[in-house]
Amino acid sequence: MPTYVYETIPEDPSEEVIRFEIKQSIKDEALSTHPETGVPVKRVISGGISIMPSKGGASDGGSCCSGGSCCS
Repeated sequence: MPTYVYETIPEDPSEEVIRFEIKQSIKDEALSTHPETGVPVKRVISGGISIMPSKGGASDGGSCCSGGSCCS
């Protein structure tokens, strides 16, 4: 079963956002409330790594770091 990350949706801007993980079946619908507190939540979508070859990149012997950022 995959592990999903959720975060609370504060009603007041001064409230802290709380992140938590939960194992769910892919077939399960996303949670709408925190299972323990009932506070509204949303699923956090995060992606993996994508390697995009580019001119001057590591694949042709150059560095992939430029402009203050680095691909890793």
